[in-house]
Amino acid sequence: MGESTLSTAFPDHFSSGARGYSQSRPTYPDVLFRHFAEAAPGRDAVWDCATGNGQAARGLGKYFARVEATDASAQQIAQALPAPNVVYSVQPAEATSFAAASFDAVCVAQAIHWFDVERFYAEVRRVLRPGGVVLVTAYGWATVSPEFDAVLERAVLEPIRPHWPPQNQLIMDGYRDLPFPFERIEFPKLAIEMHWTLAEYVNYIATWTATRRKLERDAELLARAAPILEAAWGEAGARTVTMPLLVLCGRHHVKS
Repeated sequence: MGESTLSTAFPDHFSSGARGYSQSRPTYPDVLFRHFAEAAPGRDAVWDCATGNGQAARGLGKYFARVEATDASAQQIAQALPAPNVVYSVQPAEATSFAAASFDAVCVAQAIHWFDVERFYAEVRRVLRPGGVVLVTAYGWATVSPEFDAVLERAVLEPIRPHWPPQNQLIMDGYRDLPFPFERIEFPKLAIEMHWTLAEYVNYIATWTATRRKLERDAELLARAAPILEAAWGEAGARTVTMPLLVLCGRHHVKS
C-alpha cells in the first residue's frame, strides 16, 4: 500500500459509544502479551497506542514496569479502567509528547487501520529504543458454530455490511495489505475465547461501527433479529465465542 488509507484527521467512530465499548469488548489472552514481552529488549516501558478502555494496557502491565496508554478520544480515556502502573493520556497516534528512545515496546490493538500509518510508524521509530519491538494485533470475525454463524450472517451481518467504514477492510483482509517495515518476529496462532451469553454477544456486536450506523437508520434491527438468534443459540446459557487474532510483531533496528 503506497500511502495511508486514512486522512490526517482522527476519524472518531468511538467517543459516542465509549461506555458500551468499555463494557462489551473482549479481552486479550495473557499469552499474547507474555510472548511480546519476551521479545522486548527490556521491560521498563511500553506504549499502548489507541488504548480505548485500556484492555491491552492492563494486560501489558503484567509484564512491563510502566505502561503509557494513549488514545485520541477523551471519552474513551474517561472510561478506561485504572491500573497501578498504567498512565492514561489523550494523544494522537501520529504525534505524541514522549521523548525519543523512551520505550522498549509499542503495542497497538484493534486500531491501526484508523491511523495515518506512515506517520504512526515514524513516531514508533522515534520513541522506540534500539532493538525495540512493535506489536500490531486485532481480532477477526467471531464464530460460535456453523449453524449459529449462518443465522447471524443473514439476520445481522448482511444488513450492516454497507455501513462498515472503508478502513475496516484492512482487518477483514487479515492485514495482508498493511505495510509493516520491521524485522518480523514469529508468533504462534492465537485466538480470543469468550464464554458469553447471547445477550453479551449481541452487546458486543452493538459496539461495531457498522452496527451503530445501521441502528441510526433502523433502530429495530437487533430487536427483530432477537427471536431468530435465540432459536439458533439454543438452551445453553453461555457459549464459547472464538475470535482468531491477527498478529504482526517486529523489531526496530536503528540504521548505523
